[in-house]
Formats: sequence, C-alpha cells, structure tokens
Amino acid sequence: MAKLMKSKTKTLIFIFIISVILSLKFPSEIEDERAKREKLEKEEIKFSVFLQRKSAISTQGGVISSADELHGLEYDFYRQNCPQAESIVRSTMAKIYSQQNDISFGLVRLLFHDCFIKGCDASVFLDDSNGNKNHSVERQATPNKTLRGINEIDMIKEELENACPGVVSCADTLALATRDAVVLAGGPFYPIFTGRRDSTQSYFDEAMDEIPKPNDNITQTLFLFSRRGFDERETVNLLGAHNVGKISCDFIRDRLTNFSGTGQPDASVDPNFLNELRLACQEDSSSTDHLREMGNSSSAMISQGLSSSVPSGARFDNHYYQNLLKGRGLLFVDQQLMADENTARFVAVYASDDGTTFRRDFSRSMVKMSNLGVLTGTLGQVRNKCSFPIRQS
Repeated sequence: MAKLMKSKTKTLIFIFIISVILSLKFPSEIEDERAKREKLEKEEIKFSVFLQRKSAISTQGGVISSADELHGLEYDFYRQNCPQAESIVRSTMAKIYSQQNDISFGLVRLLFHDCFIKGCDASVFLDDSNGNKNHSVERQATPNKTLRGINEIDMIKEELENACPGVVSCADTLALATRDAVVLAGGPFYPIFTGRRDSTQSYFDEAMDEIPKPNDNITQTLFLFSRRGFDERETVNLLGAHNVGKISCDFIRDRLTNFSGTGQPDASVDPNFLNELRLACQEDSSSTDHLREMGNSSSAMISQGLSSSVPSGARFDNHYYQNLLKGRGLLFVDQQLMADENTARFVAVYASDDGTTFRRDFSRSMVKMSNLGVLTGTLGQVRNKCSFPIRQS
C-alpha cells in the first residue's frame, strides 16, 4: 500500500510539473506577444495621426493659415506631466452626464463657438475686462448669451488643477470633454490630439459678426463655414449636431408667426409641424414643467425629438436629415440645407442609411473642428481658471 501511495504521489508531482512547464512561455513567445501589442498600439496612434492630419487642412480666406495644421499638437501630450489628465476629464464628464444627459449638444455648441472665432483657444470663456464696463468680452456677444457648458468645463478644470496645477489648458479640457460627451450621447468616438494653449484675450466683435446664426440663409452659412475650411458636405454634417439637445423657442418664433416681416409663417415649414411648434412654444403653455431653460433665457425649450416623425432608437442618429426631407427642420438655417442643390444632396445621403455615414463623417468633421487655429508651444498660456487670464508680472 505504501508503495502504491508513493507511486501515485510521484505521478501527481510529475503531472503538476508538466502542466507548469506547458503554461510557461518561452522568452521568444513573450517577445512575440510584446511586439504584437506594440504594433497594435503604433497602428492605433498612426491611425489617429492620419485622421487628424487628413482632417486638419488649411482654411480659405486667410482666417487660419496652413502652418497651424497640427503644429505642436501631440498624441497623449500630457503623458509625462499629467498622465491621468484624460481619465480625469472622462470620469468627471461621466458624472456630469449622469445628472444632465442633455449636456452633450451644449458642449458641442460651446466648442463650435470657441473654435469658430480665432481658433480653439478657450477665448469664449474669458472675462478680460478687468471690471471695465466699456470693454465687451466674447462670451457677452449675442450668439454666446445662450451657451451652456461653461460651468461644467469649470468643474472639470478644477479637478485637473487639483491633480496637476497649471498643466492642462482650458482649450484641451473643452476639446476632450466635448468628445467624451458626444460618446456618452451615443455618438462616435474620434481622436483628440492635445497640447492646445489658451488665448490671453477675447474677441467680441468677431463673435458678433462671424458665428453662423439660426436665421442665416444657405448662402451665408456656406460662406462662413468655407472661411474656416469646411466644404459643403462638412457643413451639412456639422449642422447634424442639432439632432440632439433642445433649442430655445426664441430662435424659431419668427418662423411661426412673422417670417422675415411678412406677417406670415415660414412657407418651408410643414403645416402639421407648424402647428406642433406653435403649441410647444405658446407663451401660456401649461406644460412648462417639461420645458427647460437655457443660459439666461426664460424662453420655452423644445427638443429635436419633437420634430421626429421617424422612430429612432439611437440618441445620436440621422433623424435630423430625415426630418429635413419632410420640411420639419426646427431652425431656418437647418431647413435651408434643402434650398441648395448640393447641400440637399448631402442631406439625402445622410438620411438614406442607418446613420453610419453621418457618424463616420461627423467624427472626421469634429477632428477638423477641434484643430482650428490652435495655440501651441510658447503661444498663449495655460489658465488656472478658465474665466480669467494669468496676468504677466
């Protein structure tokens, strides 16, 4: 019996040793796996670089020069001095979104208004008036008075300052937070290079004149976008961000009652949709509990969902374009996309599938938008608080 037990023990030990040996990987195998991982990481970085370089082309009209293409921006710019920066933005943005699931459109609009004026430099946050009431700042410009997201970016910036004081710019914070907000809303992921710096001044006059308006016609819209290097397809694509969020009734009230001073509603609005909008925006509405306020406006808010007669399971899809084909665009600038043969063709393209084409193009357009006129290197500064410039001693 003892011999039998000893024999079984040896057998078990032998089996254990063999299993351990088989589970081990020879150095060559380990090197092969490491090489594969490194190759995948490099391919991911190369793809990001390719996408950013393909998207960040120079603009027309001398607004942004070709020298600004990607100069100074890097993949994972903060990897040395604040490696947790992007994870801080992502986690804080997730907390904000859990409490405000309509914040995504607000941040896209905030990024758009910032980047459209002198580039993505966080100038829209700035109050550089020093108490001078005669000095108007960019965020006071009429198109910016209803912006949302400034307080939320301040919250994220505070978390970054707690972890890495004076390192991450407000411009990068906005670019990263907007991307993460788009993803949280069901939109596409797109890469963001970092290394932007913040402007030392704001641009009130430019914001008053150069930000596209809700009542712009298609000619003006295409002109303003083309000055920033966006072609017709990209313009149609970026306006598709209107498929999420809510829009103030102030922006559409003229379309409902007195379009262009005619005393009549906008003839391009579908009649049934016109009645829906009038009901939603009537001042004595009893459904104010379901309406939201934007910025300082006390006007009723209506959701893009109101204009959707097409069932949509996704939050970030192409119902915006399907509605335009039916004359159900909320804003005049939206419906004007159907007034031009070329832009109408792109509307039809984006409306024709399950939203894949729109999402793919939107990611490219947002990469390009995020790279407009960036300040890098020794240009600009990194603000501690986004509303106030750092005064040089």
